[in-house]
Amino acid sequence: MNRTVLTLPDRAVKPRTSGLTMVIDGGIPLRLFTDLIELGAEYIDFVKFGWGTSVVTGCLEEKIGVLDSHGIEFYFGGTLFEKFVLQGRFEEYRRFCEEHSCRHIEVSNGTIEMPNAEKAGYIRKLAGDFTIVSEVGFKDPGRSEMLPPSEWVASIKEDIDAGASLVTLEARESGSSGICRPDGQLRYGLIEDVLSAGIGIDTLLFEAPNTALQTHMITRIGPNVNLGNVPAQGVIGLETLRLGLRSDTLTKFE
Repeated sequence: MNRTVLTLPDRAVKPRTSGLTMVIDGGIPLRLFTDLIELGAEYIDFVKFGWGTSVVTGCLEEKIGVLDSHGIEFYFGGTLFEKFVLQGRFEEYRRFCEEHSCRHIEVSNGTIEMPNAEKAGYIRKLAGDFTIVSEVGFKDPGRSEMLPPSEWVASIKEDIDAGASLVTLEARESGSSGICRPDGQLRYGLIEDVLSAGIGIDTLLFEAPNTALQTHMITRIGPNVNLGNVPAQGVIGLETLRLGLRSDTLTKFE
């Protein structure tokens, strides 16, 4: 929302279909969580309760209530989905999500050995009841670097064909795997191959937990690129990057 005489890039208001911001919660205390959500609510579209934190968060229902009061969607980390699948408890995971009134589910194969075709099968089973956010890329940096761009593209398209509404490109909360190398450097060639593959840009969500990754994606794709794994404390800073109100992007949209 433009509250100044400055000429700034257009930003859609919620509910958005582009320029999405997904915040990751790895265990933020409830009162701090409440304050941060209230501060950045108009800029936050999703909160992901990272990996399996939802199982051990005693105030989970209170946090969900905070999000509901601000019209922010949520889902649980794909690693939790993988844990249930690993133990042969897929239907129990469905019920777990239903019990928490989830409207979105993240489906991934970033840790366990699961062919993408099998992951797509789970997407098909869930897509009739939930909005699916899939994830492509591995948590292990070495394994992820061995996944060629052609397979990234094929997996993204397979997930979309199976019913995923949004496909996340892995970078972890550390920015050291998936679309990034172990030293944190972005795999520029991979990103270019994905962008040139004819996939709708609004169906892609790039994990970008730090300023350098956020800046590259905004500069390369535009202020309305979908970004995820954003720290809750970094939401306002990210919005200034999107609008050219921070040195990293100050001159990009003039």
